[in-house]
Amino acid sequence: MEKVQSLQPGCRGALAGAAAGLVSGLLGAGGGMVLLPLLGAALQGRERYATGLAVMLPVCAVTALAAFWGGARLPGGMLPVLLGGALGGAAGGLLYRRIPLVWLRRGFAVLLLWAGIRRLLG
Repeated sequence: MEKVQSLQPGCRGALAGAAAGLVSGLLGAGGGMVLLPLLGAALQGRERYATGLAVMLPVCAVTALAAFWGGARLPGGMLPVLLGGALGGAAGGLLYRRIPLVWLRRGFAVLLLWAGIRRLLG
């Protein structure tokens, strides 16, 4: 990690983005979890999370396009899921500034722990 921190900011950013894209492409998600620690001290607090989300939008779009190009298809009946996700994302974005950052961090940590346990046991 120290070697990454010693690189020029543009190079460090490109490496962080590439790592996030690689994880997202391989696992279908999780690139943001890689990106945020790699952003390090360059950004703090809410600015860090907003930047992570802004970066992950094109990463997810390109990953989805690559998956579709490779033959992946959405199962039928996904339109309600997509619409619900968009509405939930909008609601989360509006509530984001009203919830203390410490509670957002703790909630995210609980979500990661729950998902990790499910993956390990499932």
